[in-house]
Amino acid sequence: MSCSLLGTHRLSLRCRGNAVIEAALVLPILLVLAFGTVEFGYFFYLRHNLQGAAREGVRAAIIASATNSDVNSAVASAMTSYGLQNCGYTVSISPNDVSKTGDGTSIIVTVQCNWGTAGVRPLGLISSSKVVAGRAVMRKEG
Repeated sequence: MSCSLLGTHRLSLRCRGNAVIEAALVLPILLVLAFGTVEFGYFFYLRHNLQGAAREGVRAAIIASATNSDVNSAVASAMTSYGLQNCGYTVSISPNDVSKTGDGTSIIVTVQCNWGTAGVRPLGLISSSKVVAGRAVMRKEG
Protein backbone atom coordinates (compact mmCIF):
# COMPACT_ATOMS: atom_id res chain seq x y z
CA MET A 1 0.00 0.00 0.00
CA SER A 2 1.26 3.46 -0.86
CA CYS A 3 2.23 5.89 1.91
CA SER A 4 -0.24 8.46 0.64
CA LEU A 5 -3.19 6.08 1.07
CA LEU A 6 -2.50 5.30 4.71
CA GLY A 7 -4.08 7.12 7.61
CA THR A 8 -2.35 10.15 9.09
CA HIS A 9 -0.92 8.29 12.09
CA ARG A 10 0.16 5.25 10.13
CA LEU A 11 1.59 7.52 7.41
CA SER A 12 4.06 9.15 9.75
CA LEU A 13 5.20 5.81 11.19
CA ARG A 14 5.51 3.91 7.95
CA CYS A 15 6.95 6.57 5.61
CA ARG A 16 9.55 7.94 7.99
CA GLY A 17 12.06 5.27 6.94
CA ASN A 18 11.59 6.08 3.25
CA ALA A 19 12.68 9.67 3.75
CA VAL A 20 15.83 8.59 5.58
CA ILE A 21 16.75 6.12 2.84
CA GLU A 22 16.11 8.67 0.10
CA ALA A 23 18.21 11.27 1.90
CA ALA A 24 21.03 8.75 2.39
CA LEU A 25 21.03 7.96 -1.33
CA VAL A 26 20.75 11.53 -2.63
CA LEU A 27 22.94 13.43 -0.16
CA PRO A 28 26.33 12.01 -1.29
CA ILE A 29 25.52 12.83 -4.91
CA LEU A 30 24.53 16.39 -4.01
CA LEU A 31 27.68 16.85 -1.91
CA VAL A 32 29.93 15.66 -4.75
CA LEU A 33 28.18 18.04 -7.14
CA ALA A 34 28.49 20.95 -4.71
CA PHE A 35 32.16 20.40 -3.85
CA GLY A 36 33.02 19.69 -7.49
CA THR A 37 31.38 22.97 -8.46
CA VAL A 38 33.43 24.78 -5.82
CA GLU A 39 36.68 23.19 -7.02
CA PHE A 40 36.14 23.86 -10.71
CA GLY A 41 34.75 27.32 -10.01
CA TYR A 42 37.88 28.25 -8.07
CA PHE A 43 40.04 26.81 -10.87
CA PHE A 44 38.45 29.19 -13.38
CA TYR A 45 38.65 32.06 -10.89
CA LEU A 46 42.38 31.43 -10.45
CA ARG A 47 42.91 31.16 -14.21
CA HIS A 48 41.05 34.42 -14.73
CA ASN A 49 43.22 36.19 -12.14
CA LEU A 50 46.42 34.84 -13.69
CA GLN A 51 45.17 36.12 -17.06
CA GLY A 52 44.56 39.55 -15.53
CA ALA A 53 48.03 39.62 -13.98
CA ALA A 54 49.59 38.68 -17.33
CA ARG A 55 47.60 41.45 -19.01
CA GLU A 56 48.85 43.99 -16.46
CA GLY A 57 52.39 42.78 -17.03
CA VAL A 58 52.20 43.06 -20.79
CA ARG A 59 50.62 46.52 -20.52
CA ALA A 60 53.66 47.58 -18.51
CA ALA A 61 55.95 45.96 -21.11
CA ILE A 62 54.66 47.73 -24.22
CA ILE A 63 55.69 51.21 -23.09
CA ALA A 64 58.84 52.42 -24.92
CA SER A 65 60.88 52.86 -21.71
CA ALA A 66 59.77 49.56 -20.10
CA THR A 67 62.12 47.06 -18.47
CA ASN A 68 61.64 43.52 -17.25
CA SER A 69 61.51 44.74 -13.66
CA ASP A 70 58.56 46.97 -14.61
CA VAL A 71 56.77 43.90 -15.92
CA ASN A 72 57.52 41.83 -12.82
CA SER A 73 56.43 44.70 -10.59
CA ALA A 74 53.11 45.07 -12.43
CA VAL A 75 52.45 41.33 -12.19
CA ALA A 76 53.38 41.28 -8.48
CA SER A 77 51.06 44.21 -7.82
CA ALA A 78 48.17 42.49 -9.60
CA MET A 79 48.78 39.18 -7.82
CA THR A 80 48.86 40.96 -4.47
CA SER A 81 45.58 42.70 -5.20
CA TYR A 82 44.06 39.29 -6.07
CA GLY A 83 45.39 37.82 -2.81
CA LEU A 84 47.59 35.34 -4.69
CA GLN A 85 51.02 36.70 -3.79
CA ASN A 86 52.00 33.46 -1.99
CA CYS A 87 50.84 30.94 -4.60
CA GLY A 88 54.34 30.33 -6.00
CA TYR A 89 53.66 31.88 -9.38
CA THR A 90 56.26 32.39 -12.09
CA VAL A 91 56.44 35.07 -14.78
CA SER A 92 57.76 34.39 -18.28
CA ILE A 93 58.47 37.23 -20.71
CA SER A 94 59.11 36.79 -24.41
CA PRO A 95 61.32 38.22 -25.84
CA ASN A 96 63.62 37.94 -22.84
CA ASP A 97 64.51 41.65 -22.61
CA VAL A 98 61.63 44.04 -23.32
CA SER A 99 63.89 47.10 -23.20
CA LYS A 100 65.68 45.96 -26.38
CA THR A 101 62.60 45.21 -28.49
CA GLY A 102 61.60 47.35 -31.43
CA ASP A 103 58.29 49.02 -32.18
CA GLY A 104 55.55 46.63 -33.27
CA THR A 105 57.22 43.58 -31.73
CA SER A 106 54.79 41.21 -30.03
CA ILE A 107 55.49 40.82 -26.33
CA ILE A 108 54.13 37.78 -24.51
CA VAL A 109 53.78 37.62 -20.74
CA THR A 110 52.79 34.32 -19.11
CA VAL A 111 51.96 33.95 -15.41
CA GLN A 112 51.59 30.42 -14.09
CA CYS A 113 51.43 28.40 -10.90
CA ASN A 114 50.67 24.85 -9.78
CA TRP A 115 47.13 24.03 -8.73
CA GLY A 116 48.46 22.26 -5.64
CA THR A 117 49.93 25.48 -4.22
CA ALA A 118 47.10 27.84 -5.13
CA GLY A 119 43.94 25.82 -5.49
CA VAL A 120 41.07 24.66 -3.33
CA ARG A 121 40.87 20.86 -3.43
CA PRO A 122 37.87 19.60 -1.43
CA LEU A 123 37.56 16.45 -3.57
CA GLY A 124 40.90 16.40 -5.39
CA LEU A 125 39.24 16.27 -8.80
CA ILE A 126 41.99 18.42 -10.32
CA SER A 127 45.53 17.07 -9.93
CA SER A 128 47.81 19.08 -7.64
CA SER A 129 50.49 19.04 -10.37
CA LYS A 130 48.17 20.76 -12.86
CA VAL A 131 49.70 24.00 -14.16
CA VAL A 132 47.29 26.92 -14.28
CA ALA A 133 48.41 29.70 -16.60
CA GLY A 134 47.36 33.09 -17.88
CA ARG A 135 48.88 34.61 -21.00
CA ALA A 136 48.64 37.98 -22.72
CA VAL A 137 50.13 39.34 -25.95
CA MET A 138 50.45 42.98 -27.07
CA ARG A 139 52.62 44.90 -29.51
CA LYS A 140 55.37 47.26 -28.36
CA GLU A 141 54.54 50.95 -28.75
CA GLY A 142 56.85 53.57 -30.15
